[in-house]
Amino acid sequence: MTNNLSSQFLLNPDITFLNFGSFGACVKPVFEKYQQYQLELEQEPVQFITVKGLQYLKESREALGQYIGCHSDDLVYVTNPSYAVNIIAKSFDLKEEDEILTTDLEYGACDKTWSYYCDKVGAKYVRQPIQFPLTTKEDFVEQFFRGLTPKTKLVFISHITSSTGLRFPVEEICAMAKSRGIMSFVDGAHAPGQVPLNLQTLEADIYTGACHKWMMTAKGSSFLYVKKELQHLFDPLIVSWGYKAAFPSSSQFLDYHQGQGTRDFSAFLTIPAAIQFMQENNWESVAAECRELTKANAGTFCHILNAQPIAPISDDFLLQLYSTPIKTAEPEKLKELLYTKYRIEIPVMRHGDKVFLRYSIQAFNSQKCLDKLAGALKDIIATTNLIEV
Repeated sequence: MTNNLSSQFLLNPDITFLNFGSFGACVKPVFEKYQQYQLELEQEPVQFITVKGLQYLKESREALGQYIGCHSDDLVYVTNPSYAVNIIAKSFDLKEEDEILTTDLEYGACDKTWSYYCDKVGAKYVRQPIQFPLTTKEDFVEQFFRGLTPKTKLVFISHITSSTGLRFPVEEICAMAKSRGIMSFVDGAHAPGQVPLNLQTLEADIYTGACHKWMMTAKGSSFLYVKKELQHLFDPLIVSWGYKAAFPSSSQFLDYHQGQGTRDFSAFLTIPAAIQFMQENNWESVAAECRELTKANAGTFCHILNAQPIAPISDDFLLQLYSTPIKTAEPEKLKELLYTKYRIEIPVMRHGDKVFLRYSIQAFNSQKCLDKLAGALKDIIATTNLIEV
């Protein structure tokens, strides 16, 4: 990277870290702010939890709302996107034989959540197969909506998927769903900080995103956005002081989901500091360099692993993640070997009958990191039977 920001991260320098996508990593100014809030909480917990912290939460939501293009009162903080999906799935008015349309490439925890609530009432969670290789956005949209039926009540779709690292055309999918009168819910776990977001123009009815991944906030910092006219449909997972609040705010949505008893919400408060850090370091340029490095190396890993790309190497489908199909019967053992012998942190992920090797590129990564991974894979192919080529 021309922007040498490595010193701003707290990551172990002895590890080649190519797995930013899983849990992100804080930068120093954000982590310091996090610790300041935690110290303030311990020094005066009553004031922090009941007075100051509420103002801090409001300021944080306002900063995030401006960053992702929505009103701050339409956002509530959650620890992770899986929590947000549970809020929606538990309250969603599903009836017997209703259908939720999704892809067969979604995050496993979300699949399990929807399957659980569908099974309870006899509804159907339709995991529409997506055929590789993808060719165009239009091809993806056409494949996806083959699963649409008169029984479809909700479209649930990743903005950027976990295992494949692909960016899906959610703009077109939300527009299509809206034209059919179907509610849309976008799982944007990997999106904030990696792709510009404007929830007003996207027109997703519901959106969840993680801030502790690509926005580099403290862990356990995510959000749920619901359009104002739909907010009354979704109960909090925890019913507490926000219900029939003694001192209600202007938003029942906030009261219900924010007033949930004693908890350390310091992680939520680090969002303004993360946004400031990105602004001060010209993050649009940093992210653009990361995307170029991601794309520039995709062909190399397909060649090493004798794999076909699952989508065009283009901005339509790729950002700062790239997944290569890899033939291995023991992905967990391969991941462990890459870490213990080669000191490379990278996921080797099962998804259905496929396995993907996924690298993430953030500001601290360089060509040297990917060269080290390439050398390790060549050595493993030459000296073990863990990878088939």
